[in-house]
Amino acid sequence: MKEIKTRIKSVESTKQITKAMELVSSSKFRKAKERAESVKPYFNTLYNTVQDIAENTSNSKNVFLKERKVNKSCFIVIAGDRGLAGGYNSNILKAVIAHEHSNGAKVISIGKRSKDSFSKRGYELMDSIGTVEEATYEDANRVAQRAMDAYKNGEVDEVNLVYTQFISALTQEPKIVKLLPLTIDNNDNDKEVKKSKSAVQYLPSADSVLGYILPKYISGSVYGAIAESYASEQAARRNAMESATDNANEMISKLELVYNRARQAAVTQEISEIVAGASSAQ
Repeated sequence: MKEIKTRIKSVESTKQITKAMELVSSSKFRKAKERAESVKPYFNTLYNTVQDIAENTSNSKNVFLKERKVNKSCFIVIAGDRGLAGGYNSNILKAVIAHEHSNGAKVISIGKRSKDSFSKRGYELMDSIGTVEEATYEDANRVAQRAMDAYKNGEVDEVNLVYTQFISALTQEPKIVKLLPLTIDNNDNDKEVKKSKSAVQYLPSADSVLGYILPKYISGSVYGAIAESYASEQAARRNAMESATDNANEMISKLELVYNRARQAAVTQEISEIVAGASSAQ
């Protein structure tokens, strides 16, 4: 009975911790979700603009549009700052390792878990951002510029962005997006839309406008991925801590049932001994 009671107290202490972490993650999640939703329209518009210009730019000399054989890849990997978030961090790591060009790749890490994981596995770190929570647009612009310089100088032959896409509070999916070289999405089958796009004129030229806006698109994509990843991390941690709290409640209920049975058995035995003692005295 004493051992069971001690275990109940231990589980209750753990439950208090998981419940507190759940509440903290819920509070952070609301703010992170608002930030992710507020930045998404801007970067979606930026993406559509870049796609429009690239599609209507023939014989562009922009180095970021040139396909070449991939000998060395760069991965901008966004993971969490802490653990206890279910499979959030491990899913990102698995996505990178499963990529066909991950062997010998260079990594730009964003988040403590990303830096620790890839450092231990021997990947070359080109740059890093310490925490996802405190990352700013200037940080995203810095690492994006580092990746673009590496691509321009021939250090790497492609740049991939690895992050967790926020779908809902219950669903988050790891995603790999190829940033460089820029690939044109030809899924627009609406002839009227294509016609209206082709009527747009860019001054002094579409190629010049593309050269100006493309770095902003890369930086914006990185920052948007940071916002989505942070919202995903908080949602994953909240779900994990909620499950842990529920499991603790279930474990406490089972232990209390075992404790009550043991106490009832002890009381029954004591009554039996008293009755037996009284009978022998007569």
